[in-house]
Amino acid sequence: MNVVDSWVHSCSMFNGSSSFSFIGLIPLKCNKSNFKIHHHRSRISAAIVKEEQQTRCENEIQESSFNFKAYMAEKANSVNKALDESILIRNPPTIHEAMRYSLLAGGKRVRPILCIAACELVGGDESTAMPAACAVEMIHTMSLIHDDLPCMDNDDFRRGKPTNHKVYGEDVAVLAGDSLLALAFQYVASSSVGTSPARVLAAIGELAKSIGSEGLVAGQVVDIVSTGGKDIGLDQLEFIHIHKTAALLEASVVLGAILGGGSETQVEKLRKFSRCIGLLFQVVDDILDVTKSSSELGKTAGKDLEVDKTTYPKLLGLEKSQQFAEELLAEAKQQLTEFESVTAVAPLVALAEYIAYRQN
Repeated sequence: MNVVDSWVHSCSMFNGSSSFSFIGLIPLKCNKSNFKIHHHRSRISAAIVKEEQQTRCENEIQESSFNFKAYMAEKANSVNKALDESILIRNPPTIHEAMRYSLLAGGKRVRPILCIAACELVGGDESTAMPAACAVEMIHTMSLIHDDLPCMDNDDFRRGKPTNHKVYGEDVAVLAGDSLLALAFQYVASSSVGTSPARVLAAIGELAKSIGSEGLVAGQVVDIVSTGGKDIGLDQLEFIHIHKTAALLEASVVLGAILGGGSETQVEKLRKFSRCIGLLFQVVDDILDVTKSSSELGKTAGKDLEVDKTTYPKLLGLEKSQQFAEELLAEAKQQLTEFESVTAVAPLVALAEYIAYRQN
């Protein structure tokens, strides 16, 4: 039974009790104990990282003259065009305008580009990944709209612009997020081409898993109840970020690999890679929140400190948080060293470095 058939088979037997995700039935929690951070061990074991192999891979990528800036611009343009075409102004116009306002407000498009890069790495085409790439960006935008609401993080700015509820009101903002969530699944189901129906089904299941009560929502809930808490430990903080931030980044990569025709081994390697960069993304976000200004970030800086939210700098300190980010980056790169084509893997290596060293 191949990886896609196993998902289809599990769907037919689904009884609501499973706590595992697609491909090898790996739990959402990070692989083994690689990311368990305790006071006596703040770094991933050096034995995990085969430095010689990784250095060779990076040198070969540099020799291939991969132009990351041009790659990001090209893929972002393709994604932006597809997103613009995905939502037209229909009746009632207000809700579609609100959806477009946040979806097309800019952003780095990291998640959809990760989806496309993973698809191309395993032999698929950009056109095959694009509906899923748009879907993950729709869901990411939904999460931002809802996260900014007064009942959640109560933010006034996002990507340098007034947040959705500041423009359209809280009621329309909630509905705009809901509509983007529904559209994401419709878009994958109706627009995916160049792949089998079974793989589309597997991708939809993966996406749903990443954002539900065992994914993004789980992380958001624990984040809410933990804000202001005095006894929040690293385990609980890790749980929040693996679910709230890393789960959708993981889905972005895994969806691309599934739809692109990836083997079980390839999907598993890319899943581990994406879990590393997912947690890395949040660690860097925490660092930027205390080291950058609002104008540099395009959103309210210092918000976490203001509401007494537990972050990595708060628990580990800034220096150890930066060290942890470097270790996550190294582990992410290690997952890519066994792919045959160094040129094809270059975009994901560069994206991991971009996440690690971004300034906003």
